[in-house]
Amino acid sequence: MVAVRIGPDWRMLVVATPEYFKHHGIPETPYELQHHNCINMRLPTLGGLYNWEFTKDKKEIRVKVEGQLIFNNLSSRIEAALSGMGILYAPEDSVRKYIDEGLLQCVLIDWCEPFSGYYLYYPSRKQHTAAFSKLIEAVRYQG
Repeated sequence: MVAVRIGPDWRMLVVATPEYFKHHGIPETPYELQHHNCINMRLPTLGGLYNWEFTKDKKEIRVKVEGQLIFNNLSSRIEAALSGMGILYAPEDSVRKYIDEGLLQCVLIDWCEPFSGYYLYYPSRKQHTAAFSKLIEAVRYQG
């Protein structure tokens, strides 16, 4: 098999408004999220709520969080977090601007290690079609 990297490393962040943390406190560990109002995500492919994943010092944990809100799209979850309705678990690139503007505050950063970027896997063969070779070059990550 051949692996071609098609995306950068990425990570999920835990964020909420500074006002939310002022009133409800800042969680010190992922397990403390179970005592907060978290904004949940339902994935159609999963068939249920997404457990939040954390890694620290090569220790991986999944936390089933509770909350009053459940969405199946990222934009609604971000809007709910910006409205102060709870804690959000979202890709860094989708919330970075709100963190930089001071609208959202990131917590548990030491538990949010990056995930490896995406790869395209295909069987190793001596001859590939020209179209397949062009596809590989088009999607190859250049970072």
